[in-house]
Amino acid sequence: MAPGAGTAQRDETRTAIMEATYRALCEHGYADLTIDRIDEEFEKSKSLLYYHYDDKDEILLNLLEYILDQFAVEDTVDPEDDPDIQLRTFIEAFLPWTLDEEADEFQTAVFELRSQALSDGDYREQFARADALLIGTIVSLIEDGIEAGTFREVDTERTAEHIYSTINPLERNSTNTSTRISRRTSSEQGRRRSRRLLAGTNRDLSKPTEDRYPVGGRV
Repeated sequence: MAPGAGTAQRDETRTAIMEATYRALCEHGYADLTIDRIDEEFEKSKSLLYYHYDDKDEILLNLLEYILDQFAVEDTVDPEDDPDIQLRTFIEAFLPWTLDEEADEFQTAVFELRSQALSDGDYREQFARADALLIGTIVSLIEDGIEAGTFREVDTERTAEHIYSTINPLERNSTNTSTRISRRTSSEQGRRRSRRLLAGTNRDLSKPTEDRYPVGGRV
């Protein structure tokens, strides 16, 4: 076997398992998901699933890790855009009305997975990592805007946490042991809040025109 061939084969198998798990999770949701249903979406031998994983939760935790490892902000925003456009684009990517059917099904499944974090430390760890990653991305976008002179000076961490909790209330609330609300109610609340957020974010962050440009207009 050529050097690296074994690693490439393992990576290919893992990718195939993750893609099959994603499709099965979107179709069946967490509660009705089984290894048999993952196997229905898996083109390789079912024995590979049991070789690598003991149960569906182990596969799902690996899926969450896989998704986070693949995350890149460049897939969501155009780095050539102005900072305010980048931030708006990133926010819009999380709004409920921008999701296609498959993405909406996956968001529903993620909401179910979040509920597991109430009692399972492994799920809690993965979602804490996801929260930190997304908040950190928003912090970076705001910092870029401040550096470019587009945004005024703000507490970037606090502002990013506010934006994130507004666009993702169902995720934040579903891991709070004192707050259990339905996904439908949460999404409706998020939709209303997000509309207000989109209307006000650039206004709240942007410098007044006279601070951004010299008297007489742009140069």
